[in-house]
Amino acid sequence: MAYVRFDLAIAFPNNLFTVLKMEKSFNITWIVLIVLTIVTAIFANMEMKYVALIILGLAFLKFIGVAFFFMELKKANVFWKVLLIGFLGVLLTAVWAI
Repeated sequence: MAYVRFDLAIAFPNNLFTVLKMEKSFNITWIVLIVLTIVTAIFANMEMKYVALIILGLAFLKFIGVAFFFMELKKANVFWKVLLIGFLGVLLTAVWAI
């Protein structure tokens, strides 16, 4: 009774398998982000002509992964999705132009 009165009660989902499925997808996304970060570090040490463009592209992919998965933008209105992609496109273009 005191738990409910002081908002200490924890609501568990009805289906435990939903939580386990979400945890698996979180882990997969996290591993992909770590791999992309390692690949970015590898490209940063190379001396190629378009290495900056490759690093910006990988940063774009990581940003989209975090925004759509961890910030749950995939459930948001289409307006916010288009706005985010547009902003990211303008930002990457501005960084590449400098």
